[in-house]
Amino acid sequence: MNIKKALKIILPLVLGGFLVWYSLSKVSIATLLDYFKEANYWWIALGLFFGILSHLSRAYRWKFLLEPMGYKPDFGNSTMSVLVAYLVNYAVPRAGEVSRAAVMTNYENIPFEKGFGTIVAERMADLIMMLSIIAITLFVQFDFIYELLTKNFNPLKIGAILAVLILVGFIFLRYVKKATSGIGLKIKNFISGLVEGVMSIFKMKNKWAFIFHTVFIWLMYILMFWATIPAIDGLSVPLGGVLIGFIAGGFSIAATNGGIGLYPVAVAGALALFGIAEEPATAFGWIMWTAQTAMIIVFGGLAFLLLPIYNKNKK
Repeated sequence: MNIKKALKIILPLVLGGFLVWYSLSKVSIATLLDYFKEANYWWIALGLFFGILSHLSRAYRWKFLLEPMGYKPDFGNSTMSVLVAYLVNYAVPRAGEVSRAAVMTNYENIPFEKGFGTIVAERMADLIMMLSIIAITLFVQFDFIYELLTKNFNPLKIGAILAVLILVGFIFLRYVKKATSGIGLKIKNFISGLVEGVMSIFKMKNKWAFIFHTVFIWLMYILMFWATIPAIDGLSVPLGGVLIGFIAGGFSIAATNGGIGLYPVAVAGALALFGIAEEPATAFGWIMWTAQTAMIIVFGGLAFLLLPIYNKNKK
């Protein structure tokens, strides 16, 4: 393993460890344990149910990308490959997509490069959904965000920063558009591939089914977050808090291994914007993260163990 690959694994873990310490310095372990003991686990179970539905939908959605190439994967294998991918991502960030394609190569004889290509297309669709949720949140919470910014920052400075960002963005896009080599060309190819991947979704035979499942998956993610809130007695979060907390948690999962350490801090910080006390907000973040992680470890581990048995019996 070279230094670059090692750092990709070690740095997120180090960051996660530091953030665990930081979070526990704000709220003691004893206090968190009290929240865990008093939590209503029926609400947590409902949240996990929504999470499971999202994974099943993701596995089913995959067939709409594979069938045009002549492959009809077994739903059981597709589901278990998705669960294994989530589990692997907890150990090595972004390695889950590779393992998912490898599982289908092994058990469904789908060429690795084709399977991996469809996963990349899926990620593009997911990126569009995340950006859409951010846009909806900005629209729904415009007054709140505007008041928050003007209250803490000088409006003239905000306007100047936006003007500079727009100018820099315009110059950057012109540079990328004219680039014929180097990083500019790489960025141009990436954007071109992103646009092509998104447009290919609208050209596929079952595009509306694919779009439905994509929306359904992300709706289940949000419902998982929302349904877990009542698990803490007295915790009340408005719709804007749910959306902003969900977005903050989503980015934290991308930054560290499964959001370890960062997820509770990010969610607590988001909920604090709505006047929610640090202690219950942090406790909710830890309960939410623990529930998700436990689900992935249990079901991902079972999928890893059952894959050879399931396929042996199938044959």
